[in-house]
Amino acid sequence: MRIWKSELSLDQVNGWHNTMVEHIGIVVTEIGDDYVRGTMPVDARTHQPYGLLHGGASVALAETLGSLGAMMCADAKTHLAVGLDINANHLRGVTDGIVTGTARAIHVGRTTQVWEIRIEDERLRLVCIARLTVAIVPRPTA
Repeated sequence: MRIWKSELSLDQVNGWHNTMVEHIGIVVTEIGDDYVRGTMPVDARTHQPYGLLHGGASVALAETLGSLGAMMCADAKTHLAVGLDINANHLRGVTDGIVTGTARAIHVGRTTQVWEIRIEDERLRLVCIARLTVAIVPRPTA
């Protein structure tokens, strides 16, 4: 069952420019009936000084995917989805390649949503698991 109130295409989502998402190479690859999936390279843009995937980059991927899902579960004409809290457990080091995140809703309420984001390496090993809490707030009027 589709959970989206506001539909967006991959072209629309990946067409947003001049953002951190573009700078670190995040690409949304799939919007399913109840999940959002995207990839991020593990390279100089996303490394920490020891050559491992930076935890902050993993969190940026998690928040990007979870926030996108939250936004699509709200009426985008009247409301915005804004992050309230995110926590992440970094479970495995990655030095290169691509990581893939998948965001799924745990709770979709009128004013809050909770999303779980699983980030895996190319061998499908769990690298990071995150939980994002989002507030649904009225869109400011002009």
